[in-house]
Parts: sequence; C-alpha cells; structure tokens
Amino acid sequence: MVDVLAANPLLLLFCVAALGFVLGRIEIAGIGLGVSAVLFAGLGVGSLDPALRLPDIVLQFGLVTFVYVVGLSTAPGFFAAMRRRGVQTAALAVGAVALGAVLVVVGAKLGLAGPTAAGVFAGALTNTPALAAVIDALGHTALAGDPGPVLGYSLAYPGGVLGVLAVIALAPKVLGFDPAHEVVSPEDAPGLAGGKLELVAIRITRPLPEMSSRFLRERLGLAVAFGRMRRGEQTSVVTDDVVLHADDIVTVIGEATAIAAAVAAMGERSDAHLEFDRSVVDYRRITVSNPRIAQRPLGELGLDARFGAQITRVRRGDVEFVPTPQTQLELGDAVRVVAPREQIAATSSFLGDSQRALAEIDVISFSLGIGLGLLVGLIPIPLPDGGRFTLGLAGGPLVVGLLLGRTGRTGPLVWTLPHAASMTLRQVGLVLFLAGVGTRSGWAFAEAVRDGGIAPIIGLGAVVTIVVASLTVLVGTRVLHLPGAVALGVVAGIQTQPAALAFAIERTRNEIPSAGYAAVYPVATVAKIIVAQLLLRL
Repeated sequence: MVDVLAANPLLLLFCVAALGFVLGRIEIAGIGLGVSAVLFAGLGVGSLDPALRLPDIVLQFGLVTFVYVVGLSTAPGFFAAMRRRGVQTAALAVGAVALGAVLVVVGAKLGLAGPTAAGVFAGALTNTPALAAVIDALGHTALAGDPGPVLGYSLAYPGGVLGVLAVIALAPKVLGFDPAHEVVSPEDAPGLAGGKLELVAIRITRPLPEMSSRFLRERLGLAVAFGRMRRGEQTSVVTDDVVLHADDIVTVIGEATAIAAAVAAMGERSDAHLEFDRSVVDYRRITVSNPRIAQRPLGELGLDARFGAQITRVRRGDVEFVPTPQTQLELGDAVRVVAPREQIAATSSFLGDSQRALAEIDVISFSLGIGLGLLVGLIPIPLPDGGRFTLGLAGGPLVVGLLLGRTGRTGPLVWTLPHAASMTLRQVGLVLFLAGVGTRSGWAFAEAVRDGGIAPIIGLGAVVTIVVASLTVLVGTRVLHLPGAVALGVVAGIQTQPAALAFAIERTRNEIPSAGYAAVYPVATVAKIIVAQLLLRL
C-alpha cells in the first residue's frame, strides 16, 4: 500500500484529506480540530515512510491560493482597520514576534545551534515562509549536512498549531468573553460586523422642510434605509429625493439603535406597513452576478433614476447590513430590492440574479492576481545590515490580494470573488497546504522521536507558542480593548496560521476573526522572515 501511495501523489493527497476531515469531526469536551486535523493526518501518514510525501507544488499551490483569497476577501476590513487601529495592531504584531524571538534566544542557551533555533522559531510561530527564508539563507545544499532548521520546525510546528488552538479555545472562558455572541462594531471589523436588522414603519409627525431620505441620512446621520411609503391611499417607493410630509407612513430598515434614532427624529412607530399592497410596490431578494456593476458605489448605479428602485439591505455571506451610497456591491451579494412591481424584472436583470454566473470564476483576473503576488514575493528587499529578504510565497500573494481587494476592479477586470467561490477556494487551498506540510514533515518528526533528545525542542516550541498567543489575547482584549472575536483573529494572524484562523471562525461561528487576521498578517509575516534569519547568527 505504501508503494501505491508513494507512486500516486493524488491518491495520497485525497487519502490524507479524507482522514483529516474524519479526525477533525471528533470532539473532546466540545473541542475539535476541524480542518486543521489534515495537518496531523499528514504527519501520521508521512511518518510511515519517507516516500510518503506530497510534491512541493501541492503545498505551494495551497499556500498561495489560501493567502491570496484571504487577502482579497479581507481587504476592506484590513484597510479600514489600518485607519483606526493600524499602529496599535502593527505594534502588537511586532511585539509578539519580538517576544517569540527573545524566548527562543533564552531557550537556545539549552544548547540549540542557530539553525535549529531558527527552525524552532519558525515552527513555534507556524510560519513556513520564515523556514523557507532560513533554508535560502543557509543555501539549499546546506541542509544535507545540517538538518537543524527542518528538525526544529517539524518538532515545534505541531505544538505550534495545538498550542494556538488551545489558547483560542480556552481564552474566552478564562478571560470571560463570548466571541460568538458579542456585539462587534463596524469600526472593529469593517464589512464583517453587523447587528440584527429590523423593519419598522414610522408615521411622520415631526416633518422638517425638505425632509427626504437623502436629507435624513446625510444631514441627520441616520444609518437606515428607506423602503416603501404610503401617502393617503397611494403606495410608492421612497427614493432619495422624495420629500416626506406629515402623516406619511414609511418603512425603515436598520439596527435597533439606528431605528430608535430614526423614530426620535421623524415621528412614531406604526404597524400600518402590514397593510401595504404588493400589487403596486413589490420587493424581492436578488443576487448580484453582473460583473459590470460589481465594485461600483451604489450611488453611481442610479437604481432610483433607472427603475424607481431602492436597495434596503445587503446580505454578504452570513452578515446582513444596511447599504449607503458609498457601498460597493460584490459578486454574490444578496440584496433586498424595493421597486414598482412593473420594474422588478428589469431591476433583477440589471443586477444579474444568476447563480450560474456566480459559479464561474474569472480565471484571467484570478491568475493575473496570483501571478503578480508571486512576482512581488520574489523581489529582494534590503536589510540595514546589507542582507536581503523576500516576502516569498505567502507574503507576496497576500500583499497583492489585499491591494487588489481594495482596488476592486481595474477597467473590465473584477479582482474580487463571489463569496461562495471565495470560501471554496480558501478551503481547498488550506487542505492542500496542511496536507503538504504534514506529509513532508512526518518522517523527520518520526526520526527525531526515535532518536530521542527531542524534549527540549518540543518544550521550547510549546512555551514560545503558548506564551506569545496568550499574551496577545490578553493585551488585545484588556489593553487595546479589541472585541474577543477580533483578538482571536489577531492571534491567528500573528501566528500566520491558516488553521488557527479556520478554528477561530469555527469557534465564533462568524467571519469576524478574519478582520483581526488580515490586520496583522502582513506585518507578522515580514517580521518573522527577518527575525528568523537574524536568529541564524546565534
């Protein structure tokens, strides 16, 4: 069987993936490894025979795909977070990496050579690009005589994954926060946080001169959307410039606090919206699939002028929010449209409303984006001491993904992906990455275990991981006052650990950890690549 698997890498890949997902579904005290179990399945299979290792291209393709898609999908949150907490989170990331380096230096006094210590640092902070940088700095042929970096990495990496998963699982209980149910403001997780939306009807009893929905949003700052209006016996859509009069009844959509502010500014609640006649004004959930309107501000689309229509809410993944004129629709968004009944079909056609179109990834833009990321990852960046480093396979595609995700589109090219496609590609990339790392580290891990003398390496790696991750959550929640879900994402990002991000998302049951992950991942990746090479001088 070993010979069959060794001769058929694809068969080996899918066996490891299937075994990993079976293991991932096993829970002990409510804690399961989830998709990260693929790594341990790979370690187990790889330890059986040195020939049972997946080709480099599997790990590389998975890593590149995962980080590029993460960059695309979290770009809005990353750049918005940089405007608010950029200095704080960057400092937290650099401080955490520096702390890890200090712990490794202290631990190296136990007798670890520089290459092995650098490998422990890369493994404990689960950063493959840092290991690659160390190997590149030593020279690829040097590993034949000094397996220290690979040994340190392979022994510390499992503890690095398990340690950060344990911190993510236990930190909410120890520090007393509930990341699955806490209220997270859009400022802390832009584009990912949102409270439950309510629909109410308001009777206008406090009319103001030129009171329109545009006036109420822009001049009074009401974060709500307006749907239908009844004036006397007539029902119509509340477009931006319709002036509201006393006794008009309008439907308003928003979060509880925004609804309360709207009622206070406009009048009083009413249940009359239940009587609106859908034969005149109708509403429908429509899926955005037209690439020509994707990544364009809603205010530029002119839906009210074209069709007399309004978008009252947007559902992106599992998050629903009220749009503004500056909101850029993304492929795969499910939008609630209110329009005159005879214009519903035309509005639907304009937005796309095609599931088939969403299943088709733009291979041109996707390939160009990853290609640019790989090129950026090859650019040598000078260091103050005359050395050089590169962002590599992880840093380059991530940085380019963030930039292209922020850009949205360039002429006819739409860089972003539909939400469903993004989630699928992320999952596939993560599985390939974990399976590749596991099988390629398995034999070295098993040999080290058989030879003995591995306890100091394993122990040092575990201490580095747990101390760095624990202090990150503590400082993030108690000093920087980050929401718990964001702090868990920050831990995963500082660890530059896709499995930790996936585990944090599973634990919180939302995408909010991605905001913290994206906010620190680039800084942490660059810092670890530099520090790992500096550790070679021990």
